[in-house]
Amino acid sequence: MRRLKRLAGVAALLALVGGSAVALSLAQYPAPEPGRANLLSTLVDDRDGRLLRPFAAADGAWRLPVARSEVDARFLRLLTAYEDKRFFAHPGVDPLAALRAGWQAVRHGGVVSGGSTLTMQVVRLLSPDRSRSFARKWREAGAALALERRVGKQGVLDLYLRLAPYGGNLEGVRAASLAFFGKEPARLSTAEAALLVAIPQAPETRRPDRDPKAARAARDRVLDRLASAGAISAAEAEHARDEPVPDGRRAFPNLAAHAAEAAARRAGVGGTIRLTIRRDAQRALEELARERARALGPGLSVAIVAADHATGAIEASVGSADYFDAARAGSLDQTRAIRSPGSALKPFIYALAFENGIAAPATLIEDRPSRFGDYAPRNFDEGFHGTVSAAQALALSLNIPAVALLEAVGPARFVARLRSAGGGLALPAGETPGLAVALGGVGIRLVDLATLYAGLARGGATVPLTDDPAMVSDAEATGRRLCDPLAAAAVAAALLKSPPPEAALGGRLAFKTGTSYGYRDAWAVGFDGRRVVAVWAGRPDGASSAGLVGRDAAAPILFDAFARLDDGLAPLPPAPDAAALSLAELPAPLKRFRQAGGPPAISGAQEAVPLTVAFPPDGARVELGQGAALALKAAGGSPPFRWLVDGRPLPPERRRETLWTAAGPGFARVTVTDAAGRTASANVRVE
Repeated sequence: MRRLKRLAGVAALLALVGGSAVALSLAQYPAPEPGRANLLSTLVDDRDGRLLRPFAAADGAWRLPVARSEVDARFLRLLTAYEDKRFFAHPGVDPLAALRAGWQAVRHGGVVSGGSTLTMQVVRLLSPDRSRSFARKWREAGAALALERRVGKQGVLDLYLRLAPYGGNLEGVRAASLAFFGKEPARLSTAEAALLVAIPQAPETRRPDRDPKAARAARDRVLDRLASAGAISAAEAEHARDEPVPDGRRAFPNLAAHAAEAAARRAGVGGTIRLTIRRDAQRALEELARERARALGPGLSVAIVAADHATGAIEASVGSADYFDAARAGSLDQTRAIRSPGSALKPFIYALAFENGIAAPATLIEDRPSRFGDYAPRNFDEGFHGTVSAAQALALSLNIPAVALLEAVGPARFVARLRSAGGGLALPAGETPGLAVALGGVGIRLVDLATLYAGLARGGATVPLTDDPAMVSDAEATGRRLCDPLAAAAVAAALLKSPPPEAALGGRLAFKTGTSYGYRDAWAVGFDGRRVVAVWAGRPDGASSAGLVGRDAAAPILFDAFARLDDGLAPLPPAPDAAALSLAELPAPLKRFRQAGGPPAISGAQEAVPLTVAFPPDGARVELGQGAALALKAAGGSPPFRWLVDGRPLPPERRRETLWTAAGPGFARVTVTDAAGRTASANVRVE
């Protein structure tokens, strides 16, 4: 008995000495440096921290930052149960697993399996050494002990979640979950969690996008082993085995692509950037832009900006109809492109005229053919409305009154005011502002146009529109002066009366459209009591697009954009009484606007522009396909118009343009009659 006790004591002493020697030997190894663990993808999030767009890390890997709190607890439970069931009990090295692996190595003459803890796997992921020698295992064990002393268990888990290999350039559970399941790893099914546990053991051979069968087999082995160990129930494992595995790799989120790129350039490599954009609003407006661009035709694109006009926070920024559509130059951000706004600047002419006592909303103004030096503008529809109020002239977007008021305000003063308010108007080098500015003879970006309209909505003071939360203004911020509050309220009231597009309700949205010269750009900008939305449609290369008109192309998109935002229209505050004086209440000088330097219009105006059939011209030959319609257009005259073909009236289209479908080839006589009873005709041959 004494002999046995002595032998036991000697064995214990030898074990203690040996264990101490092992511990001292392992203690010499330092913890590995973070290396790739700190070389992360750049992420751009929305205002609520939801991912808009990730960018690959500097080494080309998708290595997204992720923490334990962002990963489904089921995955963490299955991971430790499968890979390292004593993870929370050992110091980085599992002695029992190490003894088993050591015995196998001695018996077979080399490393066979086992022994690696999660901590040792993390050390391996941080080390360039990929050998399977005993010496490497020894260094790995020492480094694992040091790593746990430095970062603890939770730190080790965070490193594994960030670095685990999933094939190709996918690293970390978040990148894998987005790539294979199209969702964040916060909520995973048992089958999804088991697949993410299985792949890192052999990431290239178990990639579901390359070999779904191998991926499924590996996942099912994980499920079987976990069920045998009691980590999950047999029923749960059986149900998970029935779930299919993905057979491809999904695209990463790519919302607000242009804004995200700009933010990533500002921030540099790595880290997470948060924007003011709302992901749901962004997705809804991107879908709208894509749908409408396809409907408009090949090569055409759409851009949209939506912002909270009280603070300037941009809620959605759609730079193109489709970022990946090369035919529409989708990679170019059209919200920042300088374009001609057409009539979209007219409201600010009226705002300055109202502010300076040049006119009031009820002031009568003439819409007749007029000449301003060598400049003789015409209305878009080639007709004239005679005497109208300034508010009516703005709501109907009449050209002659706008140019007359700009002449009184002063083009240079007008441009200077808009620039100081954040308008960013662009003129050709060396040119001074002229009266053509009223009808689009200047360049502006969509985001700057939205800034100006936001100024009208917030009482005549603008704040910068931004997607940077640090730059958002306080709702009570004074802002930069655009016009006085009464003028802003009067203009907003007039814009509420702008004729809405077909099938849309008017009187709820203050908006204005614009069409640039040559049908190159179509615009619509509007605001309610909460936000401003600006829409542009056109060709990114600036080429002309026949029939591209703001009212028909951009205004429906504007109204649909407000409808697709999730909180509906907010009512505008009523205009103060002082901004809505009737004609009888105005002082005598404001009852009628007089054009500076002469009479308001050319005498005999109606006779100066005779009625003609502008298209098709007399004697034209027109080729029409079966069932195709021919556009008829009148010039001059006074609206409304009536159209006849071979003496038979067309449906009561009382506009300057209409459509006619020919019964077949042959000759036809097209006749138009205006409000004064004048007629014009053209003979046309349909082939």
